[in-house]
Amino acid sequence: MDLTTTPSIEGKRIRKYCGVVAGEAILGANLFKDLFAGIRDLVGGRSGTYERELQRARDIALQELEQKARALGANAVVGIDLDYEVMGQNNGMLMVSASGTAVIVE
Repeated sequence: MDLTTTPSIEGKRIRKYCGVVAGEAILGANLFKDLFAGIRDLVGGRSGTYERELQRARDIALQELEQKARALGANAVVGIDLDYEVMGQNNGMLMVSASGTAVIVE
């Protein structure tokens, strides 16, 4: 299935709009990950732990979006928007949501 942030897919014609679809993922980081990420922040550099969690959350949200599009009979999703949100200041929950328009292209 083609997934794209653009409103169309080059070389393909949208034959039918099936509806808006969305997928969400909410993940929490545990105490040890927070501790090591904090140490990394103090000494500088990137936090690989959080980058991996962010990638995992994005993958989950996009997989859910794709499943919902397939359930509508779509073979592509256009206009995908990814949003990131931290849920609560103290609990370290990360939410990634993906939404777009499920379409049938030819």
